[in-house]
Amino acid sequence: MEHIAALLLVIGCSNTMADCRELQVPVSVFETADQCVAERPFAMGDVQGQAQRIVAKCLAVDPALEDDYDQIVWNVRADGTLDASLAISNVVMASNAVRPEKDHLSQQ
Repeated sequence: MEHIAALLLVIGCSNTMADCRELQVPVSVFETADQCVAERPFAMGDVQGQAQRIVAKCLAVDPALEDDYDQIVWNVRADGTLDASLAISNVVMASNAVRPEKDHLSQQ
């Protein structure tokens, strides 16, 4: 099995950044973070026209948890900043923070 070091997440949004969704790209997993960063502008070009605004981020994959990740948790702020991370759904995490209304979860 090949080692995955980074995952490319591409999100398409309305012009106001109010409505966003994940966009599929031809290649989304990479053996190195540098490969992911190098591919990001090309991937964004591949999905041009599928949304008014497109944002993308390379997410680091912890090799020890590579097979355990099963969710991508993401949020696009009004200024276009993409916050995203990989998560494991069977891990219970305690938090007193209020979650933003525009958080999105997707199954991988």
